[in-house]
Amino acid sequence: MDKADIPFLSVTQLSEFIKDRTISPVEAVESYLERIDSLNGKLFAYLTVNREEALQAARQSEQALDRGEYAGPLHGIPVAVKDQLNTAGIRTTSGTPIFNDFVPDQDATVVANLKSAGAILLGKLNMTEFGTTSLSHAFETARNPWDVERFTGGSSSGSGGATAAFLCATSLGEDTGGSVRGPAAWCGLAGLRPTWGRVSRAGVRPGMWSMDSIGPLSRTVEDCALTLQAIAGYDPKDLYTWNVPVPDYRANLDPNLAGKRIGVIKELLHTDLVDPETQAAVLDAADSLAELGAQVEDISIPLTSHSNTISSILRVEAPTNYRDLIRNRLQEINHDNRISYLTWSLTPALAYYKALKLRALLRQQILQTLEDFDVLLMPTMGIAAPKIEPDPVIDSKETSNRNRAGMTTSFSLASCPAISINCGFTSNNLPIGLQIGGKPFAEQTVLNVAYAYEQATDWHTRRPPI
Repeated sequence: MDKADIPFLSVTQLSEFIKDRTISPVEAVESYLERIDSLNGKLFAYLTVNREEALQAARQSEQALDRGEYAGPLHGIPVAVKDQLNTAGIRTTSGTPIFNDFVPDQDATVVANLKSAGAILLGKLNMTEFGTTSLSHAFETARNPWDVERFTGGSSSGSGGATAAFLCATSLGEDTGGSVRGPAAWCGLAGLRPTWGRVSRAGVRPGMWSMDSIGPLSRTVEDCALTLQAIAGYDPKDLYTWNVPVPDYRANLDPNLAGKRIGVIKELLHTDLVDPETQAAVLDAADSLAELGAQVEDISIPLTSHSNTISSILRVEAPTNYRDLIRNRLQEINHDNRISYLTWSLTPALAYYKALKLRALLRQQILQTLEDFDVLLMPTMGIAAPKIEPDPVIDSKETSNRNRAGMTTSFSLASCPAISINCGFTSNNLPIGLQIGGKPFAEQTVLNVAYAYEQATDWHTRRPPI
């Protein structure tokens, strides 16, 4: 196989080639580094590339194979992670020049888990500043490989761009209100937000403590399952993780939808926040799932139409992570975050209290609905990736399109797992995301429904024109 073709293999395919020694970990890493050298100057997906560290890890990975020490399906697989995740000896900026010189002395638990599973870290991926905005970058704005004049989505912007452009085999992002699923939708990927507490957040700079969740962005559902397998589980360093069994997500992938009940949330589909092409693609996907044997019907969950408002009030949690910066270095914070943090800091306690009550009611409505349905269906984003352009209201750095119509916050508020997968393209050849959500700790069910749809369609096989 030509080395230049290696990045276009799925994790599953590359894993088999590495296991049978057809491709070496060194060849895999070199092929990705060459592609990063070629494209990162256009896409700005990486903030830091760990060239020498990755090559050394690849050599050690190859030596382990020589000794018969195979770590599993991620052995020798080149991966990358959002720069919000601590990496020992490698700078971790959280998307802001303020932390440009911060070098952790320990890996985040999820990074350590990836390495234990045999994965090789290529580098740290771009993100919006602090991960608390969706479009505002303090460094260069990450570009969408489907159209470099458009956003990738945030806050895990580099995770979306790098994975879609074949600059890593799979990646990790962090999803608070939709920061894994949004980039997955706009970049044509499979991106999963696990149940809150399913994956450790130890060593991850916080956004909102009550909603943050680490999850994979991958090119296929099977790759997503493999990546989740490596990072899920209880961690004594994170007291919010649940000590519950972790299934073998990949081994249990099952495309059989016979008897599965799927509810399509009307409030998150039949709304003017969802453009006609997105709505049509999601309805077609629902029809495809019905043809595969599922029972599909429209349902109503009234409070989902207010989920963005509830989430906005709860953002009062975000500035509590940066009190000293707000007090002493406010002017160094990028414009959008500076305004947002000051505004959120003024949120009355009564408003936060009311938002907590509304969140509890929304969670109750979703969980009650899931007693009768296996999964719930809706768009991931109401629009396809918008162009990068100056904001029409506030003249700040490339932070356009506040009306991004995210449909992701309901599952964040309910602490439920949800995945975004590609369900089609607009007339401009931009990906459209289908969101599938399920019960707490029902990642397997969510993955299975996504896998069934993916196996029946070919959207995930398309490559961006770059």
